Amino acid sequence: MRLKRNPWILYVALMPFILIVRYSGGGIFRWAGYNFLFYFAAPLLFARLFGFKPSELGIRIGKKDGYKWALILFLLTIPLSLYGANVPSMKEYYPIFEYSGWGDFFLKELAVGVIMFSHEAFYRGIILFPLARKNEWLGILAQDIPYALVHIGKPGIEVPYSFVAGIIFAKLDLKSESFLPSFLLHWFGSVLFDLLCVLL
Repeated sequence: MRLKRNPWILYVALMPFILIVRYSGGGIFRWAGYNFLFYFAAPLLFARLFGFKPSELGIRIGKKDGYKWALILFLLTIPLSLYGANVPSMKEYYPIFEYSGWGDFFLKELAVGVIMFSHEAFYRGIILFPLARKNEWLGILAQDIPYALVHIGKPGIEVPYSFVAGIIFAKLDLKSESFLPSFLLHWFGSVLFDLLCVLL
């Protein structure tokens, strides 16, 4: 089996990064740094060593239709966010950081943005795109199962919700030829949900 440009060998090589990020400690800014390093920078380097170009990993602007659908999906999830923000376990958990005022709140939401960027680049970019070229649905499931599992420990509803979201995000990004639409959808949805949990 050739190592060069083999998406499954790359997939196996990237799995330890999930554990490194999961068990990294520190506050929101340090966690954002760990995410950027171990979910984006190091995996991208690995993928390059395996012979994959950034554009083959969904690291590109992509098609504008992807951003249109991301906006539509964002609007459609607002009622679900309103409901979720009234669930006690969700209100207790989110936002995932403490803040001293609105300036501090939005600064830390930028750190969350780095985390979301790194997550989407890893799961819906570096893992998904090489595998999906061989078999789209196998690639979607291969990235989605570990993505859902890393939500264990959060409010229980998040594991099945993240599994469904991971499929939708993957289909969106494959059609867009970029992971950026799911990043924007994920981040803006997260900021809105945090605001709702604070304000409601």
